[in-house]
Amino acid sequence: MKKWKKSYTGTLGAALCFSLVLSACSTDSGKPADNIPSGSAPVASDVFSPVGQFPIVNKPMTIKMFAPQLAVLENMETNSFTKYLQDKTNIQIKWDLVPDKALNDRKQLMLASGDYPEVILQGSLTKEEQMKYGKQGVFIPLNDLIDKYMPNFKKAMAELPYLKSSITTPDGNIYALPQVNECYHCNYAQKMWINQSWLDKLGLKMPTTTDEFYEVLKAFKERDPNGNGKKDEIPLTGSDDMWAGNVASFLMNAFIIDDQVDKDSGTFLQLKDGKVELAANKAEWKQGLLYLNKLYKEGLIDPASFTQNSDAIQQLGNRQDANVMGSITTALISYAHSPDEKHPRHKEYVTVPPLKGPNGVQQAGYFAGVGNSQMAITNKATKEQQIAAIRMADYLYTEEAIVLEERGLENKGWRKAKDGELDMNGKQAKYAIIPDVETRTTYNDRWDQLGPSLRTFQYRDSWAASQNPLAEGAYEVRLKRESAKYEPFQSKQNYPSSVFIALEDAQVAAQLKTSIRDYVKSNMAQFITGSKDIEKDWDSYVKGFDGLQLGKYIEIYQKAVAKK
Repeated sequence: MKKWKKSYTGTLGAALCFSLVLSACSTDSGKPADNIPSGSAPVASDVFSPVGQFPIVNKPMTIKMFAPQLAVLENMETNSFTKYLQDKTNIQIKWDLVPDKALNDRKQLMLASGDYPEVILQGSLTKEEQMKYGKQGVFIPLNDLIDKYMPNFKKAMAELPYLKSSITTPDGNIYALPQVNECYHCNYAQKMWINQSWLDKLGLKMPTTTDEFYEVLKAFKERDPNGNGKKDEIPLTGSDDMWAGNVASFLMNAFIIDDQVDKDSGTFLQLKDGKVELAANKAEWKQGLLYLNKLYKEGLIDPASFTQNSDAIQQLGNRQDANVMGSITTALISYAHSPDEKHPRHKEYVTVPPLKGPNGVQQAGYFAGVGNSQMAITNKATKEQQIAAIRMADYLYTEEAIVLEERGLENKGWRKAKDGELDMNGKQAKYAIIPDVETRTTYNDRWDQLGPSLRTFQYRDSWAASQNPLAEGAYEVRLKRESAKYEPFQSKQNYPSSVFIALEDAQVAAQLKTSIRDYVKSNMAQFITGSKDIEKDWDSYVKGFDGLQLGKYIEIYQKAVAKK
């Protein structure tokens, strides 16, 4: 994850857990039925406790699990949460750990070689990997195991409408369990932050249309809002290296949907009445480019926006002499200004609600869904290990497990909230963080969001939080409140981000997506900066998609969304 995104969506999580425990199937005599996975030989009934009861297995069982060794975690074998989980379930974890940065390389090597353990606990498994290794039989289908042994996860699938479709492959099977980390400000990542103190000083109102935004940027450039007597103000900047930092995407949404959220994302597709279309060759896209080119020609867009990295943004935001930044496209103002008392400049910024374009379009990109999944059970696992592992996973989806996994033991890393302590929504809080006595860079009392888990909006909101969004430590509150401006304008034309592309199409789709994305982004920069003339070169640009197999690209994505 990007800077600040990890620490704040991680520290407070982002999601609710569900603690429904369904009754175990019973025989006519009222005794629990044998725990028998579909299509397998019977498993002795005395191996397991009834579903929902602990320990999961009556005698210790060892399961080897693959996971990254996160830099913040000291020792997974002696880790307090590991010990707690093993004591509670009677399942002993034999760790197969790999450095976090080497996770993908090691994962691909072990799956290709056949040298993999019974369980992949956290593998950042792409949709293509789930389909590929599911088809090969390396990952076992989890459908029946989920149905029989995962009441908490089944409830989550019933209550989160996107969840089941986000993890079900085109063959109808679920091969991996996700880490659901609902994040309000992630769903509405495409934001524009503007210097409210400059608006106030110049007597300007918050812009509501693209024309009004143009006038505000002109005033920032010409009327010395930082008061240093120099024309050093940068009205609008951005960086493709930041999360949702592309300088054009927020503004393009006032004309037609633009789904870029990082430098490697963006299908540039739109979904209208079930029909998939390319957005980047439409007349509205051209109209958006003309608007952006106008801003650039008049010096309102920072030329460095197309080349600078996030470090340059941090340096720009923290210039010692005077603040020069009028507005910035990014999910997080913390890219430019650290949200703490040592850097009070961050308090000057608020988000601009979605702007209304000349054709009345006013929308916010929406990016909810599940990307990669984490946990898979391989064909190395015995029937007993399959059941034990899936039941352990179901426990990890409970609120009890999530709090302990994320914050450690009660009254050490967290405590129950006191009467009168308010949560993110200004209501009675459920939990409160206990600040560490000293700053700690590593831990041995938690897992720090390792493995499958379920953090929904309600869970995040239940933690005690400062009601002053500008206070140090209240950044999460601020992001939630700023993001609320975007929710009423949620786009209905976003192509769903968590759709499975059929395995036979996946490689071609990836190649076409890369070539089309690179073509769009390259031409977009050239049109905005004027190195290409929009009027003269537009038809040639549109014609260029023919050589990129645009028809095949749309056909594949249409087929995928039709199966969703």
